[in-house]
Amino acid sequence: EGGFDDKSFNETSYKGLKDAVDQLGIKEKDLQSNTVSDFATNIQQMVDSNCNIIVTVGFMLGDDTLAAAQANPDIDFAIVDYAYDNPPENVKGLTFDTAQPAYLAGYVAASLSQTGTVGTFGGMNIPTVTIFMQGFALGVQHYNEVKGTDVKVVGWDTNAKDGAFVGGFSDVAGAKQVALTLTSQGADVLLPVAGPAGEGGLQVAQESGGKISSMWVDSDGYLSMPQYAAVIPTSVGKGMDVAVFNAIQDSLEGTFSNEVFSGTLE
Repeated sequence: EGGFDDKSFNETSYKGLKDAVDQLGIKEKDLQSNTVSDFATNIQQMVDSNCNIIVTVGFMLGDDTLAAAQANPDIDFAIVDYAYDNPPENVKGLTFDTAQPAYLAGYVAASLSQTGTVGTFGGMNIPTVTIFMQGFALGVQHYNEVKGTDVKVVGWDTNAKDGAFVGGFSDVAGAKQVALTLTSQGADVLLPVAGPAGEGGLQVAQESGGKISSMWVDSDGYLSMPQYAAVIPTSVGKGMDVAVFNAIQDSLEGTFSNEVFSGTLE
């Protein structure tokens, strides 16, 4: 959802493919899904095109990727944001402990807040989204412990593991309404974890006259969303481009394995 030009999740992953084309001299094919029902069909089209490695992007492609890998053991598969307990030898999960950088973002948000309240919201209630929100909230909690403050988090409950969600990753207007709800509760620093829909949070910040700021995730928002640069204090980076590039390079060089890639701050 959101396409290769979403300035966030898909675009960062796609950059890994483009970098591999530029640096490794490989040929590429790509397809964008419009609905969930496109996943299996699009993967099969890549199989039919005789691709040596197929990279799928997103948690929701987990089942279809596994099925295709099992049916095509001579093709390497890598999937962003998913890992399997007992993967076939030709499937590599590309995962990221984004709670780590989100924790730092929460600490920063707490330090910037003038109202004593910060907020976060997600696109959908799935693990690869909520890991950001949980890390963010724990970072705020740590700031309070270190500084003796009581900065509150709206949009996420660390105990209930639930919070505010748009319902998808494309609805900018819907995300803006969620962001407005959080700011009405006092939040003056936001962390949208909603792909391109997260622009709704940036819009609220931009229209606040300097009272609200909004972070970005996956890519460096200062560069990918330059029209909002003035209201983005920092971004929670996620090196999906590096992981995708490395998986493709390993496949090309014959060193591909099913060992899960786990991206951390280190």
